[in-house]
Amino acid sequence: MILEHTIDKDDAGKSVRAVLKSRLQLSTRFLNKLKLQNKILINDVPVKVNYIVKERDVLKAELELDENCENIEPQDIPIDIIFEDECLIVLNKQSGIVVHPTFNHPDHTIANGIVYYLKQKGISKKVRPVSRLDRETSGIIIFAKNQFAQDMLIKQMQEKVFEKEYSGIVQGIPGRSSGTIDLPIGRKPESIMLRWISESGAPSITHYEVAESFPAYNTALLKFKLETGRTHQIRVHCQAMGFPIYGDTLYSENSDFMLSRQALHSHTTKILHPETKKQLIFNAELPEDMKRLLEIMRH
Repeated sequence: MILEHTIDKDDAGKSVRAVLKSRLQLSTRFLNKLKLQNKILINDVPVKVNYIVKERDVLKAELELDENCENIEPQDIPIDIIFEDECLIVLNKQSGIVVHPTFNHPDHTIANGIVYYLKQKGISKKVRPVSRLDRETSGIIIFAKNQFAQDMLIKQMQEKVFEKEYSGIVQGIPGRSSGTIDLPIGRKPESIMLRWISESGAPSITHYEVAESFPAYNTALLKFKLETGRTHQIRVHCQAMGFPIYGDTLYSENSDFMLSRQALHSHTTKILHPETKKQLIFNAELPEDMKRLLEIMRH
């Protein structure tokens, strides 16, 4: 992938570094990597970042760096790709699998599957998850193919341009058809995994809407839209409001479930493409286990 910019009157006399940061929005860290691998060119000739540009110069940044896969072992893990181009790989993640290797889950992750997939195409790339989902949560997840795409998407998250919407089945029926949960979330003392509502926690905002209710089962199907992306945010907020996510064994006292995981699915993600800046909308329909549960509750 190559970013290209023709120097105009406003940029003439500036350094390559200044133009790359202001016009192409490259981070200092990424610029340093490009510089080390001679990936910055003026009129197709490699230059230093302190080079002073002239009007009508053509500035290019070759974004494909030589990098390894962080020792992530290629493994033939099923991955459901719903979109792919030079910048992104967008997946519909199945439940029951971790996104990226951790101490407790060093392999057999989605990242291992992506490394395997790319290796089959003769590509060696660093795996860059932009968004993450809990192990048992299904749905849309995005990986960047280069640092530029990752930086742009993280910036969109910070500026609340990156939108994520979820569907979840909850225990209990909210008293209102829609609402906003604005409660700070922090790590629970003496626990690595658990989060809870805490005055010293990070600001956390979840919007919800009741899509369908099932009084006979005292459950409901909710749609969620996140303003923030805290760990376990929807799960913690739903527990705090008295309607925990169905099947959530961490945040619900009930253990009698007709589902082997929490009934939470990331169904829609909206972003601006890192290169073209055009809006992309990705959708993933409910997985079969949640569909079956809803059919039972409807009859």
